Order: sequence, then C-alpha cells, then structure tokens
Amino acid sequence: MRSFRITALLFAAVMLSFNTGCTQESPESKVDEPTAVAATETTAESKELDLSKLSTFELSSEDLHDGVWDTVITKTANGENRSPQLSWKPVDGASCYAVFMIDTSAGNWLHWKSVTDSETVLPAGWAPQSEYVGPYPPSGTHDYEIYVLALKEKPERIKGAFDNSNPKMLEYAKEIDGKNEDNIISYGHLMGTYTHGE
Repeated sequence: MRSFRITALLFAAVMLSFNTGCTQESPESKVDEPTAVAATETTAESKELDLSKLSTFELSSEDLHDGVWDTVITKTANGENRSPQLSWKPVDGASCYAVFMIDTSAGNWLHWKSVTDSETVLPAGWAPQSEYVGPYPPSGTHDYEIYVLALKEKPERIKGAFDNSNPKMLEYAKEIDGKNEDNIISYGHLMGTYTHGE
C-alpha cells in the first residue's frame, strides 16, 4: 500500500512538472487558445437545432399518467409494444408532422420515428413496428421524451438510427429545419418515465 502511494505521488509530481512546462508558451499562443476554443464551441452549437427559438404547441397522450408512461406501450413482458396515443391541434402552415420518442437517459435512444400526413390525432398503436419500439430499459428508471415537429414541407429523409443511440439527434433535427432554418414551424413535447420491472 505504501509503495502504491509513493508511486502515485511520483506520478503526480511528474505530471505537475509536465503541465508547468506546457504552460511556458509565448504570449501569442496564450491569446490564440481561447479564440480557437470559442470558435469550436460556436461551430458545434450552430450544427444543432435551438429549440428555444421555436414556438410550442400543446401535446397530450392518454397513455401518460402523472409523468409515467403506461406499461402497455413498452416492449416488456407486461407490455404490448404499441405506440402511445397522441393528440394536438393543427398548426397553421404545417403540411405534416414528424414524431420522435427518445430515451434521453440512454444516449438519445430512438424508439419512435414517423412522419404523419397531416394527422393530429394518432390512435394507440398507430405507428408500425418498423417505426416504433416501446421502452425496454435494462435497469432503473429512464426518461422517454416525445417530440412532434410541425413541418411546412415533408423532408426527403430524416436521419436517426431507429432503435439505437443517437447522440447527434439535435443536429439531425436542424437538418429537418432546412438550409433556410424555417421548415420547422413549432413543436410539441411530452416527457414521461418508465421503470424496469414495472
């Protein structure tokens, strides 16, 4: 145990001297570093959809109670693996709506990806199995969020790996918004949890 502590202290001392050596740079390089970091952050931000700039509409589901999704929508032993019922009022100027369910607790795991043909009431089980797989958390409680995007025009394609992790989901959403960033009119949002074993 003592030899481990001595080794750890020596390693820390070496790293400290290494870091001290790295900080002895010319004044020009010190000025340039923050600018480079800021530019990287700006570029990363510009790739993602900024939801705060969009208006919202009310979205509801008969399968969400007190912030918890009904077991029937899950792909579990007690569930039926059917898409939840959704409803919202028509949005002026929208020709269609993109529907997503994402497990934000698991790297934006994409459980639902559909586009409606202007429908604003989706009955329970509306989505085919090729577009919907219910929650099936391996353990614990997960957050399952539904987003419905009101779109002026149907996009040619919507990125996102179905039944898989999608860390770049907000980048994909920005692509739906188009080059002019005006295809998404507004959005509706619901969040509910489901706990493994319920």
